[in-house]
Amino acid sequence: MTDDLEDGLHVILCGAGSPMPDPKRSGPCAAVIAGETLVTIDAGTGGARNLAAMQFPMGNIEAQFLTHFHSDHIDGLGEMAMMRWVNAANTSPLPVYGPQGLERVVKGFNLTYGADAQYRHAHHTDLVAPLSGQGMVAKQFTAPAEGELLTVFEKDGLKITAFSVDHEPVHPAVGYRFDYKGRSVVISGDTSKSANLQKFSNGVDLLLHEALNREMVGILESTSKRKGFSILEKIFFDITDYHTSPVEAAEIARDAKVGHLMYYHIVPALVAPGMESLYLKGVSDVYDGPLTLGVDGSMISLPANSQDIISDELL
Repeated sequence: MTDDLEDGLHVILCGAGSPMPDPKRSGPCAAVIAGETLVTIDAGTGGARNLAAMQFPMGNIEAQFLTHFHSDHIDGLGEMAMMRWVNAANTSPLPVYGPQGLERVVKGFNLTYGADAQYRHAHHTDLVAPLSGQGMVAKQFTAPAEGELLTVFEKDGLKITAFSVDHEPVHPAVGYRFDYKGRSVVISGDTSKSANLQKFSNGVDLLLHEALNREMVGILESTSKRKGFSILEKIFFDITDYHTSPVEAAEIARDAKVGHLMYYHIVPALVAPGMESLYLKGVSDVYDGPLTLGVDGSMISLPANSQDIISDELL
């Protein structure tokens, strides 16, 4: 698949959803391709399988980046590393980049998948599963202070920088900026509306931003209360204070003068006719630029040395 892409930055949603089941949206996961370099950001459930279904070369993944350690952003991490290993008989582990706490996460997944690696090597030998390539290796960094940008990865013209976002009480939490041959992308990770994110999104070609519609979640909270589902009621009440609304994300896109806004980590799940329109209610009042309501397989292409922004769907 990557051989068919024009040189530039390409962003593919391998997972556009949240922990809530949605037939169009798996757990949060994105892939970024810059020239011949392929990296992934977060690894929600279904993300690796979606990449494989879209015929991206899993074995060519150079690095995995994590925004934070909520379960829905890491629960597909073991599968991502395993598929990357055996799809190309990789002889070195998957490098995983993330803020402090990453080493513990990676150690846990390596321990959990340790027996699986032995089984695959015994069955398939080095031809498919050389033991030197099993698992992951942690590339931990300290989340930068507010107002600071930290370079965490550079290769063949691609520069990836990290910045802190506000997902309290989840800490650390970061977003990432990608720059390649004059094109630029920011991926928010999970965050409430963040002035820091807006600062580092200024003028980017694409802003991939999470969004939770509080009015719709409020309906779920009220329904749970009426039916006596106290745990669900509490969850729906709690989640509204550490995410960004679709309108707030649109305000960031407007004020930062981004070229294109794409929503992901869609909350709640949009499973019935009319829900997409309700989810985006008020967005057009503050933002008149191009936008995409992401689904699994949504792709935005930014050709190098061009101002074009091309959208597509691969699933």
